[in-house]
Amino acid sequence: MSQELDAKEKKELEGAEGTRAGRWYVSDIDVCETNDALWLWADMAGVDESSVEVNLKDGVLSIAGRVSLKDYEGLQPAYTEYKVGNYARRLSVDDNIDVEHIQAKMKNGILELHMPKAPRVKARKIQVQAG
Repeated sequence: MSQELDAKEKKELEGAEGTRAGRWYVSDIDVCETNDALWLWADMAGVDESSVEVNLKDGVLSIAGRVSLKDYEGLQPAYTEYKVGNYARRLSVDDNIDVEHIQAKMKNGILELHMPKAPRVKARKIQVQAG
């Protein structure tokens, strides 16, 4: 029995980045939650750390990454499946995040955000004392 794999199509961003040249795609993301933080990983193939912008304003987390096209100049593609372009994503984030301590790093085309929860929302065990 043979099985074929279907490639997932990149979703092109519609209209939001009209002021910047090039194609823009929606980053695929994973978000996980622990007792202390939210973790986000965003796929941004071809983007290096100097080309990434991360902003959090009014409860909206915006991430954007620009791909340098200089490596592709003068090439004549014979066959392509990999769509080269920039990435962007906007997500609503509640006010339970400790904004001052968010950390971001880029490794192998993956943006990783560590967003610690504010101390007031962290789960904690409350000791019950005898009265």
